[in-house]
Amino acid sequence: VVPNTIQWADFYQRVPAAVNAGEGPDVGVMHLDQLATNAARNVIVPLDDLTEQLGLTADDFSEEVWNAGIYQDQRFGIPLDVHSLAMYYNTEHFEAAGITEPPTDEASFMEALDALQAAGYDQPFWMPTLWPAHLMYLSLTWQNGGEPYAEDGSAANFGDPESVEALEWMRSIVDEGYSPSNVAIDSQYVAFKNGETSITWDGIWQINDLEASGMEWDMAPVPQVFGEQLFWANSHQFFMTRQATQDENKYAAAQVFLAWMSEQSGTWAQAGMIPARESVRTEALAGTRQEPIAELIDNMRFLPAVPGIGTVQAEALEPAVSNVVLGEQEAQAALERAGEQ
Repeated sequence: VVPNTIQWADFYQRVPAAVNAGEGPDVGVMHLDQLATNAARNVIVPLDDLTEQLGLTADDFSEEVWNAGIYQDQRFGIPLDVHSLAMYYNTEHFEAAGITEPPTDEASFMEALDALQAAGYDQPFWMPTLWPAHLMYLSLTWQNGGEPYAEDGSAANFGDPESVEALEWMRSIVDEGYSPSNVAIDSQYVAFKNGETSITWDGIWQINDLEASGMEWDMAPVPQVFGEQLFWANSHQFFMTRQATQDENKYAAAQVFLAWMSEQSGTWAQAGMIPARESVRTEALAGTRQEPIAELIDNMRFLPAVPGIGTVQAEALEPAVSNVVLGEQEAQAALERAGEQ
């Protein structure tokens, strides 16, 4: 096996071109929200026969992540992990504010922010204007009973009342003084690491970085701000390229490799991720930071398998969310425009 590690932004540009030129990988890992795009481009191939040979079934995965690898009734991805948003909090700040438990709903969350302000932490929850603001928006939309996208990709429902209310809540954090008004990308996370803010919502991939930081912190699931405690997640999924199928021996070797990697996926928990397979997840996560998040794996929500959805996120949704958090546009108008786009 010859490994090649590439940053995501470059990866999604280079892999299709490389496969078309016969110079791409035989197997790899990509985010599930990119599977449908690459399947539609004929870059990756169905894995139904492989999953059958490996004895992989829905029983060993959460329903959401298992179904997310299917596009047009064929499986193109085998789940390696699940990674979601989580709430990180500064335990020293919480202790100083008299907060003994992490907030679990809107009432306890707002009470915690007020208590933190009273303890001298003036802006305890910085609201990002860019990443991961749109992931927060998606989480709150799902919590509020909305669906950002039609399952078949026929519409973006950003302008629905549930979505508008979700984004208005995010802006209210700024309006009510809990956050600065213009938080640049990653500034909220850096501020959290530096003790400038008390709470941040970010992906569980930050665990190892925070462990190395020396600060006093802990994590909990994203609170239930609206009706149901749902939150955004994604998944790294194994794929096989069209290129691999053109050599019988490479095709067989690629299948053996994917089988072995899936069986060893518990090791991936050391990167802060949640192994997708239930059969390895419990043992791998025992006593880890992400264990309480993993217990809510059925509450995680994924984007539908729609080609091009990654581009829609980047070019339509993210700018709209940013403009509203910045106070440059009203939520209704910005989201309706983004939905039309």
